Amino acid sequence: MSARQRDENPAGIHLPLDPLPGHTSRGRLERVLRRGEFAVTTELNPPDSADPEDVYNRAKIFDGWVDAINAVDASGANCHMSSVGICALLTRMGYAPIMQIACRDKNRIAIQGDVLGGAAMGVANMLCLTGDGVQAGDQPGAKPVFDLDSMSLLETIRIMRDNGKFLSGRKLTTPPQVFLGAAVNPFAPPFDFRPIHLGKKIAAGAQFVQTQYC
Repeated sequence: MSARQRDENPAGIHLPLDPLPGHTSRGRLERVLRRGEFAVTTELNPPDSADPEDVYNRAKIFDGWVDAINAVDASGANCHMSSVGICALLTRMGYAPIMQIACRDKNRIAIQGDVLGGAAMGVANMLCLTGDGVQAGDQPGAKPVFDLDSMSLLETIRIMRDNGKFLSGRKLTTPPQVFLGAAVNPFAPPFDFRPIHLGKKIAAGAQFVQTQYC
């Protein structure tokens, strides 16, 4: 690596020239981004309810306006309808969800099962998150898991998709064909570390990125 390359990439991270090589999912979001177009996504505020109409009524607001809808996974460490449940309802009605997966509440066994379940329901996009600490939510006595973090979660799903295997090495009959995403907060210190951190997520398997403002 030259001195110039070291200056441009101080962490020495190998980044593909194209973060979208090879793999293609069935999703609209990936198709839009591959065409070099501007993609619009939104986040569906999850209901504190078991009524599917509460999800449908919120999703209808975005009809014709967005390319994908984020189904959040207990963001802020607060309990709502699960991202898996929201994705099941959205795919049933023809919406394109981004299934958020946080590492706070589930170990790698449960997460790998959710990945397969989501893909089987038609989920084409998955956003890998470490997750907020339980102290941020309204049930601070909950026991956190954090068996994985966002980077190891990206690697896990990439292995499942590209190598057709669980982390144990056991072979998958049908791998999940999903478009992998990561989150980045450009406003969180240390600011100089943000690009390096993002580069590591891309190296781990992120194909698209969504920014956070807090």
